[in-house]
Amino acid sequence: MTMRMTMSRDPALETFLAECAELLGVMEGVLLQCEQGSSGEEAVNELFRAAHTVKGSAGLFGLDSIVAFTHVVESVLDRARAGRLPISGGAAAILLECTDHIGQLVASVAAGEETVAAALLESGSLVLERLVRETGYAAPSKATMGVSTAAPQTKIDIQTIDAGQRGASARWHISVRFRDYVLKNGMDPLSFVRYLTTLGALTGIAIVDDALPAIAQFDAECAYLGFEIAFESEADQGRIEAAFEFVRDDCTLSVLPPRSPLGEFNALVHERPESVTRMMELLVQCGTLTPQEVDECLALAAIGVDQPVGAPIHEETSRPAKEVKSPDHRSIRVDGDKLDRLIDWIGEFIIAGAATCSIAREAGLPALQESALELARIVGEIRDQALKLRMVQIGSAFSRFQRVVRDVAHETGKSIGLEVSGAETELDRTLVEGIADPLTHLVRNAIDHGIESPEVRRSRGKPAAGVVRLNAYHDAGSVVIEVSDDGGGLKRERILQKAAERGLISPGQGLTDDQVYVLIFEPGFSTAEQVTNLSGRGVGMDVVKRNITALRGTVEVHSEAGIGTRVRIRLPLTLAIIDGFQVAVGPSQFVIPLDLVEECVELQQGGAGVVDEPAGHIALHGSVLPLIRLRDMFEIQQSAGRRQSVVVVRSAGRRVGIVVDELLGELQAVIKPLSKLFSQLQGIGGSTILGTGRVALILDIPGLVERRHAMGHRHDEAQRPRVRVASVSP
Repeated sequence: MTMRMTMSRDPALETFLAECAELLGVMEGVLLQCEQGSSGEEAVNELFRAAHTVKGSAGLFGLDSIVAFTHVVESVLDRARAGRLPISGGAAAILLECTDHIGQLVASVAAGEETVAAALLESGSLVLERLVRETGYAAPSKATMGVSTAAPQTKIDIQTIDAGQRGASARWHISVRFRDYVLKNGMDPLSFVRYLTTLGALTGIAIVDDALPAIAQFDAECAYLGFEIAFESEADQGRIEAAFEFVRDDCTLSVLPPRSPLGEFNALVHERPESVTRMMELLVQCGTLTPQEVDECLALAAIGVDQPVGAPIHEETSRPAKEVKSPDHRSIRVDGDKLDRLIDWIGEFIIAGAATCSIAREAGLPALQESALELARIVGEIRDQALKLRMVQIGSAFSRFQRVVRDVAHETGKSIGLEVSGAETELDRTLVEGIADPLTHLVRNAIDHGIESPEVRRSRGKPAAGVVRLNAYHDAGSVVIEVSDDGGGLKRERILQKAAERGLISPGQGLTDDQVYVLIFEPGFSTAEQVTNLSGRGVGMDVVKRNITALRGTVEVHSEAGIGTRVRIRLPLTLAIIDGFQVAVGPSQFVIPLDLVEECVELQQGGAGVVDEPAGHIALHGSVLPLIRLRDMFEIQQSAGRRQSVVVVRSAGRRVGIVVDELLGELQAVIKPLSKLFSQLQGIGGSTILGTGRVALILDIPGLVERRHAMGHRHDEAQRPRVRVASVSP
């Protein structure tokens, strides 16, 4: 059995999908805390608000399967708000399953599926049955269980029910006028009215069509209708007003509670653009007021007495009307593709600005040079602000791992907690998206391979519960993300054995710990004794290394037997635009990320000189500095000049000196990725276009430093070359 859903992939729907993902993430995070016993009143309120918003938003688009399922979840959470149901243990676990199912329903909408698969509806019914058993909630059958839901209505029947037949205790009145541009903003006025039926019964509706223009002036994209609605519901005023949350700024809304004083109706009719007589007719037409009450209302207005609807005239009451205020919106949601295009154009702006500065220098006109410098300053400010728009806190990526740890721990039968620090660390949005899969592999690996079973941990004098830690911080222009555990550590001898069996190393080959542990990133490499659902196929760590390298990052492993393992990932702050330091070697020009540059020194040949090919060392500030010669690395044929310089850079705590011919100064570099043809080129992280129109290669400093360190050259103090070093300004 499948169920038909009507929807259109418009921007409003895309916003709904993005908001649902955020709200479901909030629900998951709160439920994980509740499962661990920290379910306070605010936590339950936050769960209810999230479920209510998802249901309300889905109702606006006619997504009845989501509305029906979420309605039951919302009702259970409403009981919890009233203190009749604790959200902990089993209740939190089953509500997590409900959250997952809502996510699956939303995913089917995102995939453009016009029907909900029978299997998905059936699984939803089973989840709700378990929810009912666990919480004792008496759920209605069919509609709320999600087994059968009708297609969205295309019209609303207008009916008036005699006031004497209604329960006055729950009779609300809703008056709404939509702005004419609401349709152009992607919102259907009828969908908001239709959603009210999930909160109660529409006992009467009067359509206000006084704003309809003549046929010649009619615009099919404009909304001209308003509504006066008699509404029976046990919901509170906040929930009823929340039904119009998405159009609060695009409509005029008044919600009058049951037994509101006649003075409030009198105020309402004077606030609306229609005449008083017309408004009174509408209130009678929808059934909110009787003709007698209208007469009383007008009479009371004349003598200034405020009277509740249905109360005798001589009973004086006064009640201040509640003002419905529009929320003060301080932020807007921006499509990521639009932001990426903005960054691309700012990059072109930077290149054009650099060309202007170059022309100004060549022209030698002081006024033109001053104007070019001011242009460069403004471009730099625009660049910085635009890049800040792309920066997000990594906590959004970290938060999802509470669920990963919980599920994997249950699957492996281990007791494991997650500790997060540095969640406020910011990095480029693209990097946050790209790092999600590698982090997932690392966390799952830490649980499955790293942390021992509770029995083993007790025998080793450790707490039965293991700990996985996620940490992030800024370091030398990079973002460092660490995944660590307090498990048994990597088995060094086991790794060497497997590597020798696969021919990755020679038997008996002497390797440092760093060289041994990096073998776990080889494709297909695994030390697992048996294949499980979590690991053992030798795929995860290979994916980690490949994905991080694609993000211009590096990964390193530190492990200590019996203590634990730490995997450190180092990423650039952004993939778009960087501050760079331009150097030249012969006819070729290179760019070094400025954040990695410590200093520049002049290298004067003479005496013993520098140790020969492929790279030597110099004595700098009382320590040995290994050198990298770009001329030799990239086989630049032109011979070196009489004067060379060394750019001292630091990455991952290691320092090297890069030998160059010229220091050309700072610049803003727009990173252009290399084509797949050059994907295996070592030492190059991208390219940029200079103001002269030439192309300069951006050096992959972490890769160069790692490569130089792996060469393993060691020199004794007595073998240090005698080289005179004089500091120069860049």
